[in-house]
Amino acid sequence: MSKLSGWRYHVFIGGLVGFIGAALYPIIIYPMMNIDAYKKIQAENRKNVNQQEIQPGNMKVWTDPFGRKS
Repeated sequence: MSKLSGWRYHVFIGGLVGFIGAALYPIIIYPMMNIDAYKKIQAENRKNVNQQEIQPGNMKVWTDPFGRKS
């Protein structure tokens, strides 16, 4: 088996980086650029869920620790 050198090495590395980028695009980049679509899907999936009923161990439902206290 021959060792990759010259332009073949660069094509191999470029293909590897391109493959990783193409694999990560639908997982990381697309959702970050289209936040509204995912918020809509999340709201639709959670519309019939009562968080107080499914919270384990009588724990308080999560609240923002940096929010203003009323």
